[in-house]
Amino acid sequence: MSRVDECLASLDVDSETQAAFLKRLDEFWPELFSLLRGLYGQRYDFFFHLEQILVTAAKACAERPAKLVESDRRRTHNPEWFHSEKIVGGALYVDLFSGNLRKLTDSIDYFKELGLTYLHLMPLFAVRPGDSDGGYAISDYRSVDPRIGTIDDLTELAARLHEEGILLVLDFVFNHTSDDHRWAKLAQSGDVEYQDFYYIFPDRSLPDQYQATLRDIFPTVRRGSYTWHDATQAWVWTTFNSFQWDLNYSNPAVFRAMAEEMFFIANTGVDILRLDAVAFIWKQMGTSCENLPEAHQLIQAFNRLARIATPGLVFKSEAIVHPEDVLKYVSPEECQISYNPTLMALLWESLATRKTTLLCQSLSRYHKLPPQTAWVNYLRCHDDIGWTFDDADAAHVGINAYEHRQFLNRFYTGQFEGSFARGIPFQENLETGDMRIAGTLASLAGLERAIELKDNIEIELSVRRMLLLQSVTLSIGGIPLLYLGEEWGMLNDYEFVQDPAKAGDTRWVHRPKMRWEFLDDLKETLDTDDALADRSIRRLIFRGLQRMIEKRKHLTAFAGQDIQIYAAGNPHLLCFARIHAGSRILVVANFSDQPQAIDGNLLRTAGLARFFENTLSDKQYSTEQPVVVEPYETLWLSRL
Repeated sequence: MSRVDECLASLDVDSETQAAFLKRLDEFWPELFSLLRGLYGQRYDFFFHLEQILVTAAKACAERPAKLVESDRRRTHNPEWFHSEKIVGGALYVDLFSGNLRKLTDSIDYFKELGLTYLHLMPLFAVRPGDSDGGYAISDYRSVDPRIGTIDDLTELAARLHEEGILLVLDFVFNHTSDDHRWAKLAQSGDVEYQDFYYIFPDRSLPDQYQATLRDIFPTVRRGSYTWHDATQAWVWTTFNSFQWDLNYSNPAVFRAMAEEMFFIANTGVDILRLDAVAFIWKQMGTSCENLPEAHQLIQAFNRLARIATPGLVFKSEAIVHPEDVLKYVSPEECQISYNPTLMALLWESLATRKTTLLCQSLSRYHKLPPQTAWVNYLRCHDDIGWTFDDADAAHVGINAYEHRQFLNRFYTGQFEGSFARGIPFQENLETGDMRIAGTLASLAGLERAIELKDNIEIELSVRRMLLLQSVTLSIGGIPLLYLGEEWGMLNDYEFVQDPAKAGDTRWVHRPKMRWEFLDDLKETLDTDDALADRSIRRLIFRGLQRMIEKRKHLTAFAGQDIQIYAAGNPHLLCFARIHAGSRILVVANFSDQPQAIDGNLLRTAGLARFFENTLSDKQYSTEQPVVVEPYETLWLSRL
């Protein structure tokens, strides 16, 4: 530890900060040492790298701004701070939403009007020219894309958000870098040290052995996980795109280097880091190179380092894998929060089938999480929809998983008779029939089709579908997250094909630019004479969502993570209770386009009352008779 003491002394760290750091180091050192020894202990230079990693943590602590240090103290004493019912998230691309970071700062009033208290900015660091996989091919983790601003702009934005009570969330793209990152350029120049930062092979011998057990992530773009690089005359491991070079975490220098980047990002004022592509970060011959035990060890080691140097920082995992594997990334020692891809997929499945059977089965098995952790519940994001439900769950409720996925693909691309959806395929594999779905919330929920048909009834139903889905994510256990544009019912943007850098990626169809003129619609009275008026539709969606967010933030029962699922006695209904600090809300959601009834006695026993009020409409109900839930309606029932 003497080297760490020397480092702290040389950085002129005050005694209070130094004492707090050393106390945390003592607390987490045994776990960190065990994790790193498990990963790198067999190397002759293990202790050298271990020392460098600890010095990296000490420097990060020394450079941490005072306001973040104070936030660290508060959160250390309240490890479930992110369980608050007042946390409601939004995600956006800076360039598409506001153009740049300075203008985004001017949008804080808009976020407050909508009710957001958590803002996730999609990758905004410097990227390679042309196709950058939506910002996930990073050229420099310490420079903002000059088209949208500077690091100073980011730091200023973070400070302003914190002043207004809004959390800042950024991505930590740590599985790969762009092929024009400084490390990759040095590797290409022949620098042996940096060639060991990646997986670079002189011939196909080892790549072919690895490839035998790997799957193709983007099969319509290319086959295999390797790219021939002319300049180096070698094969490079590129799991995703040819310009995204996978990092070699079997090299402890890579772990240390990425820890430095993580701390730099954290100290700009970030509250939550989204860990991108967590399933892929460790490679081992003869395996799928996904969800390996060492991947978990790596994340846990990053977690322990953060607990030592930046203890207020929280990790969010992005693992779009089997539901059982998703759960393995979620713990206070690994990722404290996680995207909930299974819930997202099954909400859309329930909307297509008008039944909640598979959704309820999955929730009963996979929604529960360890203490001090939480789900992030969402309907759409920058990515596609993949049908990541458990085949065993499907079989349990009498569904053939393969055929059901084919049905869902046909339904959400509008190819199934009676479908309301207008999604488009992403990564369609004609050989296997596999595909994922791209499209905005509104287009998938039927608004695009309804407007084209000028069908007032279908327009109303599509708006009801959107608000139904939003009501579930706002009320079920965890943090709700909107993809900005959803609040207006933005439709698919087919103009992306005119941009050569985007034309090959259909996910850009659901990444439209913000239309700021929509705000003028909120100042207009609702046009009741013309239900087809776009402004009326947008106003209905925005005000409906805004009202639900406001209601959520005043319902103590929606804090925390736990839910109690109830068998509704009706396959079209989802019924669950939220209970926290003596407060209880019973949620009933109808996924059918027809009115459905639920036994009043069930509501009485589940909600522990004879009379209820729907907090969303102020309508009152007695449990002496069945309660009717209107098409696509949600009830948030509180006791009278």
